[in-house]
Amino acid sequence: MSTAFAHPHHAEATAHEAIPDEVTVDTATIAAITEIEAEVVAPAQHARITWSRPDTGLWAANYGGYYGGTVDRQGTHFFVSDTFGQYVGDFRSLEEAQQRLAERLHVLLPDVRR
Repeated sequence: MSTAFAHPHHAEATAHEAIPDEVTVDTATIAAITEIEAEVVAPAQHARITWSRPDTGLWAANYGGYYGGTVDRQGTHFFVSDTFGQYVGDFRSLEEAQQRLAERLHVLLPDVRR
C-alpha cells in the first residue's frame, strides 16, 4: 500500500517518525559480538603460531609469517607482550603465557591466515 503526499517534506517527516529510538551498545558487547562473529565466519582458520627462542628466557611468536609478540621469563613469571608491544599479562607457566598470546593474536589479527 502506498500513500501519496501533496508536499515532499511531509513524506520525509512521516518517514522519520517511523524510525525507532537510537540503540547504544557498550564496548564490551561490541568486542564479544566481534569475537563470536569471527568464530562463526572463519572457525579454526587462524594462522599457525611457531615459537623461536632468541635468548635464554625469551620466546618470540611468529604468527602466520608476522611477528606476534614475546614471552619473557623473569624468575618464576612469564610476561607477555603482543604484536604491538602491548602488555598481555603475567603468567605462572610458559604454556599458559603462550596460549594467552595465541588467543590475543586470533582476536587482534583475525585476517591473518596461513
